[in-house]
Amino acid sequence: MSRLFGEIRQIGYVVEDIEAAMRHWTETLGIGPWFYAERIVDRDFTYRGRPSPIERSVALANSGFIQMELVQQRNDAPSMYLDFLKAGHLGAQHFAYWTTTFDEHMAIAEKAGLKVGMGGQVGAGGRYVYFETDAGHPGTVIELSEVNGPKGALFDLIRDSSVGWDGRDPIRAFPDLNKPVPPRA
Repeated sequence: MSRLFGEIRQIGYVVEDIEAAMRHWTETLGIGPWFYAERIVDRDFTYRGRPSPIERSVALANSGFIQMELVQQRNDAPSMYLDFLKAGHLGAQHFAYWTTTFDEHMAIAEKAGLKVGMGGQVGAGGRYVYFETDAGHPGTVIELSEVNGPKGALFDLIRDSSVGWDGRDPIRAFPDLNKPVPPRA
């Protein structure tokens, strides 16, 4: 996919207990700080072309250039996260590529024959899709994530906050992505 979308920017992990996962990543691996949203509000979320009222918690932190995402689905709405869990998997579920030209990259994906499994939008300028790319090889779903507007500013804040992080304040509130994200203090 790098030949289509550039560099991998995020690795997404599906977990059963996001609070325990954040503690593990912080205490054992030294990664943080985590920006945590107990409930992400997805707009226009679809799974295989149909609306699905997903409820999920998300935590984000960087280790160098790569962002780590922890996802815990909180309900039983159809999603690729739930498919992953029902298949008996935990851990790395997807790799994300970031784009500021979402429509252009979607045209490239369509031309390459990629099929959207699920998608939606988080905040203004925050569309995303997950392509069905892990058949026969679990954990290799590809996400294309638009990083314009507040979502892109949040991702910059997360990266900046990780540089030289001293371990203090390991879990921080996720800002409202329907408003401008404040710069790093």
